Amino acid sequence: MMRHYEIVLMINPDYSEHIDSMIEQYRNLILVDNGIIHRLEDWGRRTLAYPIKKLHKAYYILLNIEVSFKTLSKLENTFKFNDNIIRNMIIKVKKAITDSSPMMQVKDKDSHSI
Repeated sequence: MMRHYEIVLMINPDYSEHIDSMIEQYRNLILVDNGIIHRLEDWGRRTLAYPIKKLHKAYYILLNIEVSFKTLSKLENTFKFNDNIIRNMIIKVKKAITDSSPMMQVKDKDSHSI
């Protein structure tokens, strides 16, 4: 049974050059088991509210996916053993979310006001 999830990843900014390969790895893991990626947003480097592992900034990625529990378990395991991911949050949602997140809407407004 496929369920909908929203995932936020906070990645060590020192490894930002590896983010594309990390996203590709997660994308392949999702798609191999017939999962669906409804939304993938790159929020970029942002300041943290408080230091985590002596870091003051993190690189944020948002995913909205539809996967089986088995695939979700594989993803969780991959996040847990990746030292570059300083935090991750997985939330079960009722339906697919495809609209831009409020974070991206603010980013779009900022880019138009220049």
